[in-house]
Amino acid sequence: MQITHFGHSCVLVEIDGTRILFDPGNFSHGYEGVTGLDAILITHQHPDHCDVARLPNLVAANPDAVRYADPQTAAALNDDNVAGPWTTANAGSHAQIGSVTARFTGGRHAVIHPEIPVIDNVAYVLDTKSMTGRFMHPGDSFYIPFEKIDVLALPSAAPWMKLSESVDYLRAMAPRVAVPIHQAILSDAGTGIHYGRLADMKAAPTEFVVLDEESATEL
Repeated sequence: MQITHFGHSCVLVEIDGTRILFDPGNFSHGYEGVTGLDAILITHQHPDHCDVARLPNLVAANPDAVRYADPQTAAALNDDNVAGPWTTANAGSHAQIGSVTARFTGGRHAVIHPEIPVIDNVAYVLDTKSMTGRFMHPGDSFYIPFEKIDVLALPSAAPWMKLSESVDYLRAMAPRVAVPIHQAILSDAGTGIHYGRLADMKAAPTEFVVLDEESATEL
C-alpha cells in the first residue's frame, strides 16, 4: 500500500492498483493534478475536508471515479449540483471499489462545543482480499470500530480535541502503523510538539510515521 499525504486530512491511498482519494479540502494542496482515481471519499461537510470550489476540476480530471460522502454532504452537493452525482455513504453499508471494499462506519462528528450542532461524519475502512481493516480514515472523530486496523490516519490536532484524547485514541486503536493527519491548524513548532508527544506515548508495537507531503510512501 502507498499513501500520499496532501496536507491536513487529504490522503491518496493506493492498494492493489486501486486509487482512492480522501477529503480534498481547502487546507490541503497538491491533489488538484491527481488523475486515474477510482474513488473520491468525503467524511463530512466542513471545508477543510470538502472544498466545493476545487471539487469540479478534480472530478472533471477523474470522470470515472465513484464519489461517496456522508448523508448531509452528499445531499448538499447534489442539491447544489457540485460535481455530482454523489452517492450517500450510510454507516453500516459498503461499496466495492476496484480491488478494495470500502466500508462506511461511524456516523457523527466529534463534539466541538455543546452549542454547535453535531453533523454527520463517516469513517471509512478499506479491506482487501488478503486483509480486513487495511486502512481507516476516521474523519473528524475518534470512532473505534472494535477490530484490528493495520494503518490508521490519526487526527493529531483540531478545535474539537485535546492532545491527550488523540494519544488515548491511538492507544485504543493500536494499529500497526499510525500516520498523523489534520495538522494544518498547528504552527511548525506546534506540529513538532504534537507529533513528538504522539510518537512518545503510543503503544510500543505501533509505528508512528510522519508522511512527506505530496510524496508517496510505501507502508
